[in-house]
Amino acid sequence: MATPDSPTPLIGSLQKRLQQYALQPRLVEQGTVLSVGDGIAWIAGLPSAAMDDLLEFEDGSEGMVFALDQTRVGAILLRETERLTAGTVVHRAGRILSIPVGDALLGRVVDPLGNPLDGLETPACAARQPLDAPSPPIIERDFVQTPLYTGVKIIDTMIPIGRGQRQLIIGDEGTGRSSLALDTVIHQRAQNVYCIYVLIGQKRSSVVATLETLRRYGAMEYTTVVVGEAFALPGLKYLAPLAGCAIAEHWMRRGRDTLVVYDDLSTHAYTYRELSLLLRRPPGREAYPGDIFYLHSRLLERSTRLAADHGGGSMTALPIVETKQGEIAAYIPTNLISITDGQIYLDQHLFAAGFRPAIDIGRSVSRIGGKAQHPRVKEEAGQMKLDYLQFLELEVFTRFGAKLEETMARKLSRGRILREILKQDRLHPLPIEFHLAWLIAFNEGLFDGFSPQQAAARLPLLEERVQTAGLRLEDPREVWVRHLQDWLQT
Repeated sequence: MATPDSPTPLIGSLQKRLQQYALQPRLVEQGTVLSVGDGIAWIAGLPSAAMDDLLEFEDGSEGMVFALDQTRVGAILLRETERLTAGTVVHRAGRILSIPVGDALLGRVVDPLGNPLDGLETPACAARQPLDAPSPPIIERDFVQTPLYTGVKIIDTMIPIGRGQRQLIIGDEGTGRSSLALDTVIHQRAQNVYCIYVLIGQKRSSVVATLETLRRYGAMEYTTVVVGEAFALPGLKYLAPLAGCAIAEHWMRRGRDTLVVYDDLSTHAYTYRELSLLLRRPPGREAYPGDIFYLHSRLLERSTRLAADHGGGSMTALPIVETKQGEIAAYIPTNLISITDGQIYLDQHLFAAGFRPAIDIGRSVSRIGGKAQHPRVKEEAGQMKLDYLQFLELEVFTRFGAKLEETMARKLSRGRILREILKQDRLHPLPIEFHLAWLIAFNEGLFDGFSPQQAAARLPLLEERVQTAGLRLEDPREVWVRHLQDWLQT
């Protein structure tokens, strides 16, 4: 009789498995690295490899298939060790690239693969999302009809943005493009919007400055920062916007409103051109590959407003692109202008003249935002924008010293007051109720008795008055006018 410690049951189990075992051929597809350098690897073998397949290298490196040739495979490296050399064995991972997603990413700084960069533990995410996914079909989409407030006077009144819109921020370097995006993120604190800030090819000092700003204003509580640093592998910089989009897409599918900032897509285009040229793709205009338009269109088309039957969430995109010497008709800027639903153009001359944010009203447009704008704000802002554009044209003629009649002189005076009112300090977003207050005050002529500087000096008092009076957008216009007149008298 066998005791509990007897090996007889184990031997019987092994004998049974040996009797059932049948010899079968096992096929393992294996490749070999031919060359490696500049963030890419050429691999021989792997005949079943497909585009975007993940590859695992024997030394611990990782890559993704990015080019297919008759005799070899081109891969961009996502993780590279010092032991990666020619002759290293490569296997297909059998999966596509994905990133951990979920609420655990709020307040975190991660790379495009989901690895933490803030010195904390890996986020405990239960779900994963493919980095590259098809955009929602038309049947799943809804109309953009809810405003996304940025806190910036010019944008919320004259270039409004709706939740689910793709609004381009365009301008030369040093004109405040990133500051505008940071203002928008900071203003989402009480708006119930999750934010994803994607930094592409930024210097570490710029990354640290961005993180410090977000932390100082308490924005990291509802924000995830995805970083592809300047010294990172080109493959990671290429994947950074896709990773940010995937994180936002997860929340959007679950009914959340999200905002994604891509800072910036010019660097993303440069990185894609670099990888394409290294992988011997045929160059086109300005040496960019022929699919550079498709690269950004498939990214930005994923931003939308979903119908209620499909979650009802939204993803608003604020892509940033750089121009050279104000050349708005350059290749990448024109591509992005044609993809997006409008643009906010920042002018170098306005910035140098002290008008900040240096938004050029004449070149900026929102093709959707008016439909998503609050009716009260839309009503007050409509005539004001027309008056401001007329003032800009009229001001040009006054430079020649022409004598003006009283009506024209009054328009010039009001225009100069309005220009001073529209100036706004960096990192000081303002509530929409304040925007409606100064719009009504301007349209009612309550600023007409002041100089431009005096009118601007009274704006903080106006903001305080709106807060103490508890004014709301739904209040009748007469109530607003009465409070504003009382404020003016005091």
